Amino acid sequence: MARARPVGQSVGIDVGGTFTDLVSIDPSGRVEARKVLSTPGDQSEGVATALLALNAPASGIGRIVHGTTVATNTLLERSGARVVLCATEGITDVLELRRQERASLYDLSRQHPASLVPQERCVGVPERIEPGQRGRSLTMTAAEVVARRVEELAPDIVAVSLLHSYLDPSHERLLADALRRESPGRDVVLSSEVLPEIREYERTTTAVAEAYLRPGVARYLRSLDQQLTDSGYPALAVMTSSGGMRSGAEAALAAATLALSGPAGGVVGAAFVATLAGFTDALTIDIGGTSADAGVILGGAPLTEAGGAVAGVPIALPRVLVETVSAGGGSIGWIDDGGALRVGPRSAGARPGPAAFGRGGTAATVTDAHVVLGHISPAPMSGGVTLDRGAAESAVRALASELGATVERTARGIVASANAAMSRALRRVSVERGIDPRRCALVAFGGGGPLHGCALAEQLGMDRVLVPPFAGVLSALGLAIAPERREALGGVMRRASELRGTDVRALCDDLSQRTGGGARGNGWTRQWWMRTRYEGQGHELDVVVTPDDDGSAIVSRFTDAHRARYGYVLERPVEVIGARHAALGAAHPARLERRGVASWGEDMVDRGAPLDVTVRGPSVVTLPDATMLIASGWLGRALPLGGWLLERDP
Repeated sequence: MARARPVGQSVGIDVGGTFTDLVSIDPSGRVEARKVLSTPGDQSEGVATALLALNAPASGIGRIVHGTTVATNTLLERSGARVVLCATEGITDVLELRRQERASLYDLSRQHPASLVPQERCVGVPERIEPGQRGRSLTMTAAEVVARRVEELAPDIVAVSLLHSYLDPSHERLLADALRRESPGRDVVLSSEVLPEIREYERTTTAVAEAYLRPGVARYLRSLDQQLTDSGYPALAVMTSSGGMRSGAEAALAAATLALSGPAGGVVGAAFVATLAGFTDALTIDIGGTSADAGVILGGAPLTEAGGAVAGVPIALPRVLVETVSAGGGSIGWIDDGGALRVGPRSAGARPGPAAFGRGGTAATVTDAHVVLGHISPAPMSGGVTLDRGAAESAVRALASELGATVERTARGIVASANAAMSRALRRVSVERGIDPRRCALVAFGGGGPLHGCALAEQLGMDRVLVPPFAGVLSALGLAIAPERREALGGVMRRASELRGTDVRALCDDLSQRTGGGARGNGWTRQWWMRTRYEGQGHELDVVVTPDDDGSAIVSRFTDAHRARYGYVLERPVEVIGARHAALGAAHPARLERRGVASWGEDMVDRGAPLDVTVRGPSVVTLPDATMLIASGWLGRALPLGGWLLERDP
């Protein structure tokens, strides 16, 4: 039996499009941060460089939690595995039929992204399970015929999604056995194991996404884990989209749960700091080099929902709510056919990066605009980047000449366009869910978050902006403190009024058992949700339940949630379509305290300001890993925990 590794530093490593961030928390809770340039060709190189920059012995590190964009990039680049889909005869075109939503409401020429599996690699299965019975049983002979047809298509991996398998998975399991006999060693993904819920389209797309991602994600995780263990580091752990970490070996078999790995870490870190600062309800904006991610914190915890698309691919698994827009520091400004200034989605990335980075970039980016406007200090940035103001001005000037505007006006237009995109994302995660932004604080982080916080708060009518300590690397902090998390899903499809207390307890107990042996025993916090709706509705709300509840308690909670979200309730029966359970281990403790702050500007030069310092805008404060812009009409106050609270000047 392997010896247990001694308790040591907890390290979080977040790989972004431009920078790879590392945060280390030692056993006493002291926090250190590092930032290096990402290596898009091989993310593991950036991870190794960040660990070397930590300058700590491998034997002193107890765990490494990784936030990766490998799954997201695979979907964006459409570079995943060759998948064959087995679906019930008659619905093999489910991926093409999709839902009734248009790709663009008013642009009839715009098309949805192509399916991950083309129609010629979809194989019909002669079977059909109907409500309460088997309309057409799948025979072993028929399963073997399907397996031979699949083999002829030479897949890397096979996805199986049969009608109504969320309640009766027997046909999927029978077919999986035949597929494995026909081609031993080839992986088979079953929709009944990935997402045992109604809606064949969402269940199928999620199973296909898992199959599409699994081989590449598994290779990356195995390779990185081997590099780490060969160098004496602990085995790799990975952040999942739902805001918890699990081992790299387990994550390799649940690749679709990693689609929002890095952004989830940011919201976890923001919730931790916001709670310390006294804010239990907040919106979050994480502005990196490539994109900006908007999220929500309610009751001191990240808001988690099921569903959502990543790179145009619906993945109906639980995830920390994150709305991503292409408005990061590296997002490029351009002029559309109508002569209007636009920003993104194209990004300068890590290489060449913004023109100001001096690595060969020539296109004007959001970062270049801030440099031109004097919002970013010319001093060397974290990550070893020295800004070239002349190059930034040249890039913006070239765009300004096309617009027929001044350099300053063009720079302000670039920033305003990025702010507009981000404020729309913040409204989507808040107003569209019945959350009033005005009663929330805005947690602004990432390398660019503190630069845009005041402007975004003004657009949403908010009065407080929290700039957390370690703002530029907060996602990595969220990874370092993240608890282990296991989840299980199950189908229900019953009226809530029919559920007795014993039924609810049985559902909760079954889901608890399915979270796996690693989540059994003491030391775990357990949460349960029921996916509920009015009978006949096409969408659901997740409501929190306990094993001691009955159907009437579920109806009451659903009614309150529906009134809060939509402003009304109906006199209709409530039904439960599914259940979800999460088991969480203990979060790794962190001790935050004020760090030295290098500030510059006409009114303030400070390194390690006293705790009662107040700065009136307009002013720029250069933090250790980000830059903060205090806008005109705002006051900035340093907090004991090391961050800043920005409030409107009364």
